[in-house]
Amino acid sequence: MHDTTALLIELGAIILVLGLLGRLAGRVGFSPIPLYLLAGLAFGQGGMLPLEASEEFIATGAEIGVILLLLLLGLEYSASELVTSLKTQYPSGAVDFVLNAVPGAAAALLLGWGPVAAVALAGVTWISSSGVIAKVLGDLRRLGNRETPVILGILVMEDLSMAVYLPILTALLAGVSLAGGALTLLIALGTVGAVLYAALRHGRLISRAVSSDSAEMLLLVVLGLTLLVAGIAQRLQVSAAVGAFLVGIALSGEVAEGASSLLTPLRDLFAAVFFVFFGLHTDPAAIPPVLFPALVLATVTTLTKIATGYWAARRAGISVKGRWRAGGTLVARGEFSIVIAGLAVGVEPRIGPLATAYVLILVILGPLAARWTEPLAGRLTAARRASAAPAGDLAAVDAVEPAGTAGGAKAVPASR
Repeated sequence: MHDTTALLIELGAIILVLGLLGRLAGRVGFSPIPLYLLAGLAFGQGGMLPLEASEEFIATGAEIGVILLLLLLGLEYSASELVTSLKTQYPSGAVDFVLNAVPGAAAALLLGWGPVAAVALAGVTWISSSGVIAKVLGDLRRLGNRETPVILGILVMEDLSMAVYLPILTALLAGVSLAGGALTLLIALGTVGAVLYAALRHGRLISRAVSSDSAEMLLLVVLGLTLLVAGIAQRLQVSAAVGAFLVGIALSGEVAEGASSLLTPLRDLFAAVFFVFFGLHTDPAAIPPVLFPALVLATVTTLTKIATGYWAARRAGISVKGRWRAGGTLVARGEFSIVIAGLAVGVEPRIGPLATAYVLILVILGPLAARWTEPLAGRLTAARRASAAPAGDLAAVDAVEPAGTAGGAKAVPASR
């Protein structure tokens, strides 16, 4: 009874604080994600009010939060849109890998951590946070923007790449034989292929089977199916987030719209729990010693992610504003980076604090970059044009279209 009472008190206090922080962020027009993380730091290891009774519950809630974030993102797009995105975005995926994995690998080698740690740190700096980015896109109301499919294509390429990367990394860390590593990789690829096949070929049948006139039944079936597929995917060394995203892709039409409406409040609740959980497992005292290298690495990979998004959006024919928005949105790192770092700590213990500081910086900077990269780039461009223009041409400079707001719009005209 005492444990249950403590659990209820802690959970009630956490959810109340999150609600107040969310309201504060909404009033100032700011994403609540950094505030959720800071709340986690306050309640976690070495924080002001460490939690004990609710830690296991919050850990489970955090996993559900990531799954729901990706499910809701998948519900926004059909299987045919996914195939088109993959066909058109694979060059962007290759550019993303080169620009963002290489800095992490180089940093590990310069620090003398060895090749296995280099492979691990490459993954930490390579993979953007699908969970954070999904939340940011919703907060800034950019799901209907023209650059969003480009962002989604890169995220999908990254998430699906994890089905190949994680088994390879696990094999390297464990020192298993080539045959053992190949078997793990084949299982992962087979699982992804099977789920993709079901989503692409039998999406209508799945939607028909899931459909229900009862909101309660629809909620239970979609949520249960998503958690089941995510759990099976994770058991087979594939990301649970990939499984959840593909479930969303498999559902279409009225089923997708109804499920999205029912699951949105649950997503918001558990997503907030996910960000708190991340902060709970970050000891504030471990951050200062690794802050400088983490800041350098964060600065470099912020620029490379912006370059990745800009290049990919330009290749897709998106306007200049959309290119900058795409680049800024991709900056955040999060759940995958922490998973990778956790796997590698046994080989190189120093990678843990560095990865934690790095992700904490970028998970706070990411929403800011998503919001301000495009307006800042617009102001810098206008200032450069003004300084280069002759005095008689200042009127023409004044006529340049303003940078606009970072929030975007749900429905975006084709001209953008």
